[in-house]
Amino acid sequence: MSTARRAKPFVLLATREHDGVADAEHAAVLRHGGLRPEELVRVRLEREPMPRIDLDEVSGVVLGGSPFCTSDPEGSKSEVQHRVERELAALLDRVVAADAPFLGACYGIGTLGVHAGGVVDRTHGEPIGTAPVTLTAAGRADPVLGALPGTFEAFVGHKEALRVPPPGAVVLATSPACPVQAFRLRENLYATQFHPELDVEGIVQRVGVYRDAGYFPPHEHDEVVARLRRSRVEVASRVLRRFAERYRRP
Repeated sequence: MSTARRAKPFVLLATREHDGVADAEHAAVLRHGGLRPEELVRVRLEREPMPRIDLDEVSGVVLGGSPFCTSDPEGSKSEVQHRVERELAALLDRVVAADAPFLGACYGIGTLGVHAGGVVDRTHGEPIGTAPVTLTAAGRADPVLGALPGTFEAFVGHKEALRVPPPGAVVLATSPACPVQAFRLRENLYATQFHPELDVEGIVQRVGVYRDAGYFPPHEHDEVVARLRRSRVEVASRVLRRFAERYRRP
C-alpha cells in the first residue's frame, strides 16, 4: 500500500473573462509549475465572489494577470473590479500577516505593491514584447528568483508598473524600461512584472484577444505577432517551477 501523501493545493486567482485565455493561463501555471490538476484550484473572481481561503490548507496563492489596472481612476472601474479589489485586499491582509507563500504576476505585482504601501502608475509601462530582465544581487541570492540566469528574456506587456516599491520590499529584478521587474516582501511573498507563465503561443493568443484593449494600435497586430514569434523566451517560467517546488506542502 502506498504511503504517499497528497500535497495541499495551490490556489490560482484569475480575473480574465475570456474563457480561452483563462483556460490557457490555468494550463500554463500547471505545466510550468510542474503541478498535477488536483494541486491547483482555480477561482475566477470576475465570475464569482472569492471563497474563504484557509491559508493552513493550501500550499500557496498565485495571482495571475488581468485586464484590470490598479491605477485606473476609481470612477472608471466597474462594479466587478471594485469587488475584486476589495476581496484581494482582505485576502492580502491575512497573507501578508502570515507571510504565507504568494506569487503575483503582472496584475499581481501592482496589487501586492499597492496593498503594502507602494506606488503604481503609468510611468514605467512596457509595450507587448520581450524585455531583458536582470537580477539584482538580492535576486541572485534569492531561493526562488536565483534559479534563473543573471539576465534573461521575458514576456512583458503592461500599461502600469510599480514606480515606488513598498516599504520593506527587496527588489529582485529590473529591466531598462521598468525598474521593478520583481520583488519579495517578507520571506515568502513574491511578485513579478514579467509573465513567467507565458510562452510564445500563450502571448500570441492574448495579443489577439486584447487587440483593441489599448496595448498597441490594432493595425499593428500582425507586426506584433511576427515580432513575438521571433523571440526566444526560454527560462522565465522557472519562477513558477521553483515557487511550486519550494512551497508545495503535504
